[in-house]
Amino acid sequence: MRSIWNGAISFGLVSIPIKLVNATESHSVSFRQIHTEDGGRIRYRKVCELEEREVPTAEIGKGYEDADGSIIPITDQDLATLPIPTAKTIEIVAFVPADRIDPLQMGAAYYLAASGTPAAKPYTLLREALKRSQKVAIAKFALRGRERLGMLRVVDDVIAMHGLLWPDEIRAPEGVAPETDVTVRDAELDLADALMDTLGEVDINTLHDDYREAVEELVAAKVDGVTPAERAPAGDGGGKVIDLLAALENSVREARTARGESAEVAEVTPLARKSSRTTPKQVGGKKSTSTAATAAAKKKAAPAAKQASAKSTARKTTAKKTTTAKSTGTKKTAATKKSTAKKAAGSGRRKASA
Repeated sequence: MRSIWNGAISFGLVSIPIKLVNATESHSVSFRQIHTEDGGRIRYRKVCELEEREVPTAEIGKGYEDADGSIIPITDQDLATLPIPTAKTIEIVAFVPADRIDPLQMGAAYYLAASGTPAAKPYTLLREALKRSQKVAIAKFALRGRERLGMLRVVDDVIAMHGLLWPDEIRAPEGVAPETDVTVRDAELDLADALMDTLGEVDINTLHDDYREAVEELVAAKVDGVTPAERAPAGDGGGKVIDLLAALENSVREARTARGESAEVAEVTPLARKSSRTTPKQVGGKKSTSTAATAAAKKKAAPAAKQASAKSTARKTTAKKTTTAKSTGTKKTAATKKSTAKKAAGSGRRKASA
């Protein structure tokens, strides 16, 4: 790989000659502007607005535009006189834990290659020190005419450097968060947890740019004079969510179907709340005080509950017997009355016959 900068890493009194190499490359498809009527290229020409003529690169310099719109010329000689101690040096200023660096600050990535055989030993020393400390190095360096901030870390067996934005270049997220008061229900959080769990992890090396592939296929078809195959239109991702709960449930079903799992969405319990209900909290291998007290209370209340249950059963049995006895007595009384009435009727008929 071609180096874009040569210099040295300043590590205390240790100097490590290195070469800076781009660690990333763009694979995006580039387009040119053309005249739609005849396909001619549209080019930008550098024109002096005072003379209204095209100016060659050799006649183009730098200028700073002041607040009133006036231009202040700045020459390369002016910039050369400025003190930039890191012009050819990556000066390490501190070592910090990696989580101290906000990802918002991270920019372009570079590999640092040892320049020559003598640089191999100090280069390896710094690499192994970074590995063992599990820290990253914060450094200052100059590139393309300006001083920059960088972070050095180990990638495999190579020291990599990420360009960092200066702290005052990070904007505060004022007015970005929703200003409306929103209440998120537990059921919605449960389904969100389930969706996250279903989607799971992914090997980032398997991800690729579908749009770039589609553009390349389109270009290839145009070159071959073939009509490009029609593709299904992309879904509208800007629609309003009418029912968030339903949308989450459908998302979980689709994710499970895609993974070949059952699409049935059962009642979901977040892991944190589930573990707190089913697993007693432990401190030092013992049950927590609150859990032990709850268990003791349940154990103490068990006999009383049994006694109450026995009394309730006895009362129900007595009431049932009483009801049965009353019913039997009522039936017997009714039968006796009926028999007496029949006898009286029979006696009356005999008297009338005599």
